[in-house]
Amino acid sequence: MSQHIAQRARNIPPFHVMELLARAQALQAQGRDIIHMEVGEPDFPLAPTILEAAQRYLAQGRVDYTPAAGLPALREAIARHYAERFGVAVSPERILVTAGASGALMLAHALLTEPGDHWLLPDPGYPCNQQFVRAFSGLPQALAVDASSAFQPRADQVAAAWTAQTRGIMLASPANPTGTLIAPAELARIHALVKARGGSLLVDEIYQGLSYGTAPSTALSLGEDVFVINSFSKYFGMTGWRLGWLVAPQACVRDLERLAQHYTICASAPAQHTALAAFSAESTAIFEARRAELDVRRRLLLDGLEALGLQVPARPEGAFYAWADVSAVAADAAVLARRFLEDAGVATTPGIDFVRRQPERWLRLAYTTEVGRIEEALRRMRSVL
Repeated sequence: MSQHIAQRARNIPPFHVMELLARAQALQAQGRDIIHMEVGEPDFPLAPTILEAAQRYLAQGRVDYTPAAGLPALREAIARHYAERFGVAVSPERILVTAGASGALMLAHALLTEPGDHWLLPDPGYPCNQQFVRAFSGLPQALAVDASSAFQPRADQVAAAWTAQTRGIMLASPANPTGTLIAPAELARIHALVKARGGSLLVDEIYQGLSYGTAPSTALSLGEDVFVINSFSKYFGMTGWRLGWLVAPQACVRDLERLAQHYTICASAPAQHTALAAFSAESTAIFEARRAELDVRRRLLLDGLEALGLQVPARPEGAFYAWADVSAVAADAAVLARRFLEDAGVATTPGIDFVRRQPERWLRLAYTTEVGRIEEALRRMRSVL
């Protein structure tokens, strides 16, 4: 029996990195040794403090719904985290706990986006952001950024791209796929510009805490009109638990709560109760040790890529990615990524997911595997080149 399929489903492109991951896993199932540098998920096990908290909660034998906006104790813990680590006062009432950062993005666009609204999105950027805009009949507008500004938007670019149809801008710091940070002064200029035009500033901070040589900061310091997305996936290492949060202006909270009641009922209760342990001093010590390990891996990978002729024109200062220009050694990054995988057992991500302009030039590599495996990956890539 034939079914009508909505255009939004017909037109959505595949997320190529997930298809490449499936191929890498298939090769692994055949007995191949695959070094995974394609997906943004570190190889660290769940922190023991998190695991113990999950076991204690589940041993009680009840898993009940929480309020749609999240477990009150968790909202309060997140607010304390902002106060203690960033010196920013955020009311727990402004925090909504969501089903991953994706759930937060969905709620934000359900709240803000009318049909035909334009959103400015840096290019390169996280590809799913475009689909959240389109899901609510908005129109993503690519804002071309390059290495001269660390692949982050500048206020003058935003001003030049802004039109009567522009609803707002989404940006990320640290960013995926580039790992770069936006300078606080530039972010403040963009915020002032957006505010003057009556638009919305939505900042993805899901890699917050994973910065190297620069103290982490938050866009919430700019004022209470900024929307911030965050997640327990990256710094806290809880990827599969699918838990995130959205900080919104106080005036928007009740509308967001009603949307959450209908869209998701609530985020995972076990994940919420477990995440309370993420803010303990013992947990923080674990996460900071892992951040230091990621920094060692970062420096090793960057030096190794340069030796191979793969240039990283904007040095990543956060997250766990290197955004490499392969044009000096290959004509097409997608072909090169396939060679790396099939011939050398190294899984990387071609730029087609992340950038519209010259995707064939770019390759994203995640330093989410141990030092010895990164060294082996560099040897294998050299053999292909």
